[in-house]
Formats: sequence, C-alpha cells, structure tokens
Amino acid sequence: MIANPGAATVPQHHEADASPRCDVRHHAAHTEAPVTIQPPPRESGSVSCVVPCHNEARNLEQLLPQLRDTLQACSHPWEVILVDDGSSDATSLVLAKWAQTPGFRALLLSRNFGKEAALTAGLEAARGDAIVMMDADLQHSPSFIPTFLEHWRQGRDVVYALREDRQDESLFKRLGTRVFYKLVNMAGRFEVPAGAGDFRLMDRAVVNALLSLPERNRFMKGLYAWVGFDALAVPYVPDGRLHGKTTFNPWSLIRLSVDGLTGFTTWPLRAVSFMGFVLACFALLYGAYLTAVYLLYGHVISGWTTIAVGLMGFSGIQLLSLGVVGEYVGRIFEEVKARPVYIVKRALGQGLRKAD
Repeated sequence: MIANPGAATVPQHHEADASPRCDVRHHAAHTEAPVTIQPPPRESGSVSCVVPCHNEARNLEQLLPQLRDTLQACSHPWEVILVDDGSSDATSLVLAKWAQTPGFRALLLSRNFGKEAALTAGLEAARGDAIVMMDADLQHSPSFIPTFLEHWRQGRDVVYALREDRQDESLFKRLGTRVFYKLVNMAGRFEVPAGAGDFRLMDRAVVNALLSLPERNRFMKGLYAWVGFDALAVPYVPDGRLHGKTTFNPWSLIRLSVDGLTGFTTWPLRAVSFMGFVLACFALLYGAYLTAVYLLYGHVISGWTTIAVGLMGFSGIQLLSLGVVGEYVGRIFEEVKARPVYIVKRALGQGLRKAD
C-alpha cells in the first residue's frame, strides 16, 4: 500500500522510494488542509515499452534481453516498440533481428528527426494500457519497471523516475539545468520536475492526452507536466553508459532549452518589453537632465562619445529583442507548415493486437 495519500491538486507530483512499498510525500500547491483521496486501483493490463534508439547497436544487444526477461516476469501482456531515429551504425540491423522475436516491433524512421519525434512515433504505435518509456543507453534500468507497474496498479496515472543528484555531470550542465528549470517554471500554472526525464510509465489516458496535442515542436518534458494527471516520483540514480557516448553536446542542450522556454513561457517577450520600457524612461530622464544643464549653465554637451555608446547599446538591445521575437515567430512558422513530426520508412515485427 502507499502511505499518506496526497492532496487533491492537479497536477500532483509525489516522491516514492524505488520499491513497490514506499512512503509517498505529497506537496499541496495551496495552504489549505489536504483532502485525502485514494486513487482507485487498476486491474492488470497490457504494457508497451517504447525505446528510442540512435546509434545504440552495442547497448541494445545487452538491454533487450534484460527488458524481455523483466516484462515476461511481470505477468502482463506486453510489447516493446523500438524506434530507430536515423542511426548510422548497425542499430537498424539489431532492431530487424529482434523484430523477429514475438512481442518486439521496430519502426525505422526515414532520417534523424530527433528524440522528441522518436518518442512520439513510439507512443502512437504503442497499444498497451500502460506505456513505459526508457532510453536505449542502459542508463535506465529495466529493474524499475515492476515498481512502476505496482504504483500504476495502485491507481497512479504517471510514475516517473526522479534523478537524485547530478554529480556525474559537468558544472556547465548542472548550472544550466538549474537555471533552465527555474525559468521554465516561472509561469506557475504547472511545474516541470527538475530531476525528471523520459524514463516513466504513463496510463493510456495520459498518452491519449499527449497525442491529442497538435504541436510539432514537442518538448516532451514540458508536455508531461502540462497534461497533468496524478503523478508519482520514484527516486533513482542512472547507471553509467556502457558503450558509446551521448550525442547531446552543449549546443544541443541549449537548443532544447530554447525550445522548452519558447514553447511553455512568454516571459522572454515580457522581459524584452520591460527592458524597452526601462531604457525609454532612462533616455527621457537623461534627456531632461541634459536640457536642464544646458538651460541653467549653458554647458555645451560633448556629443560623439554619448552618441556612439548610445547607438551601439541600443542597437544591441534591438537586435536582442528581434532575436527573442524571432524565436517565437520561427515556432509559428514551423507549426503552420503542418509537416508530419516523423516519417516511418519501415515497420517490422508484431506487438500487441490493436483493440477493436
């Protein structure tokens, strides 16, 4: 059983130990006394596991046997959806081999569309009542899946792995992550958990809600939080990558952060407007001061330095403002083209049967 059921606030984010029996801490979004609500339990249902892959051939050879054994031990009908996001190594060959195993399906995308698109492809192909998403680099251990399923059967809509610390990451990434989540959560209507990622279980209702969102620039971590539902956090420490290295470099992380900020907040536009207002007030006051000095004392104001510095400063601010506005206009441009999020080149294997 889960102790101390939480406040009836939406969305709810709770924390739990990485075991089926745990103490769950709930944090109410308001100061009123919490109302105790026990989520209704679920009967056992089918499970889909979505694994996006990009140049993970060596890691998949070790992950997939572990994943198969874990799902078989859970006594649920199951399937594994493997999405090859335009890999340049032998990933497609590994997926084609495993697609011959009952329960495994492989989707080979026509090119590299990005992880968010690969996750979307897997979610649209999944047919289970509960959908688990995990990376293919062995940092997300399949041993957490029984814990996720236990909490799901107890009534949770979302069970996600919450990273306990980031000591294994660079200082740049740790500071950047802290700043990003503070900025993206400034809106206040919902909160994106700072230590949460794509390693999670979602109920079919949550997945349907995600797939109903029409946007094409998909920042999945923000979408998970935006749709809400009753969520439970399971603390974990990611395993080390066994083979290869991550394809996320600092520039990729910055681009992903910009997508998240422009997709879920409008404060950059408001910040630019506020900056313009402050500078306009400063310019008016400074102009009034210079006029008063000239009228009172007749001092000739030297103009070259003031004009040069002022022009360079205001030009930089204008270009910065145009850049911020351009990011939002660029997102609008991408959305109105209405291109598909991904294109499947080939689908292999057989998973769960589609419900009538």
